[in-house]
Amino acid sequence: MYNDLFTIGSFTMHGYGLMIAIGIILAYVDASHRAKRNALSDDHALALVMYCVIFGFLGAKILYWITILPQIIANPKIMLDFGDGFVVYGGIITGLLTAYIYSRRKHIVFLDYLDLLFPSVALAQGFGRIGCFLAGCCYGKETGGPLYIVFQNSQFGPNGVHLIPTQLISSAGDFLNYIVLAILYKKNKVSGKIAAFYLIFYSIGRFIIEIFRGDLIRGFVGVMSTSQFISIFTAAAGFIMLGTLSMYSRRKVENSSDAAENEADEASEEAEENGEETAPEDTAAAEEDTVVEEDTAAAEDTAAEDTEEDTAAEKAAAK
Repeated sequence: MYNDLFTIGSFTMHGYGLMIAIGIILAYVDASHRAKRNALSDDHALALVMYCVIFGFLGAKILYWITILPQIIANPKIMLDFGDGFVVYGGIITGLLTAYIYSRRKHIVFLDYLDLLFPSVALAQGFGRIGCFLAGCCYGKETGGPLYIVFQNSQFGPNGVHLIPTQLISSAGDFLNYIVLAILYKKNKVSGKIAAFYLIFYSIGRFIIEIFRGDLIRGFVGVMSTSQFISIFTAAAGFIMLGTLSMYSRRKVENSSDAAENEADEASEEAEENGEETAPEDTAAAEEDTVVEEDTAAAEDTAAEDTEEDTAAEKAAAK
């Protein structure tokens, strides 16, 4: 579309850069809000966003260079162009590594903060894909269907032809991923599951959208694009992670249940032992109560007999 939004002097505001900036800011605001509501450190959330953004962009660029390695060998000056050319998976991988190293150094729970950040990552990606749409990169294949866009001033995609709007479809998928992950985060009780769900959802969505992409610069591994190839492994990692966490959670619940049963059994045994020790005392007390009751009944009978004798004597005297 129109990547150059406006120009003031020598400064030009590009749509791609603007959307990336908006995505990063909103990602931090979202992560900070979630951190405060879940007793996590806002300072760590800010630091993680900053470090992951910096090293994430670097990783995305490095993976892009790998996909065009033959071109770089032929013309190394290509590496001096930092303005465009990124592969998202490179950013995700280096972002994960950065978060892990930071968590170890700061002695915080890695999976807790990973779950905190991943919904925000999906949110930022949604705005990033809008930036791709404005720049005209990551475009789709030509189509004769009713769903299409036509670029007129794209520096990357073909102009004047009907293209599948893969950027907008990806953006919608990222926003949907954010909403689902944010909802799951509120209900989740096992650290790491949100991260696993992100890997699964994003990988499946990315694999599908790659089928409709028309830009060939992203590289291929056999018949699959580089991103499709990576998606297989990231989705598998997500499923393995989810299965492992679910198994761990189930075992933890079972162990808690067994511990509760053991405590109940021990309490019952103690109660039985205490009951056996106090049984003789209870028997003696019961016997004492019986003697008292018998003495009371005898006294009452004697009193009744005395009363009857007194009554008979009174009648005799009256006669």
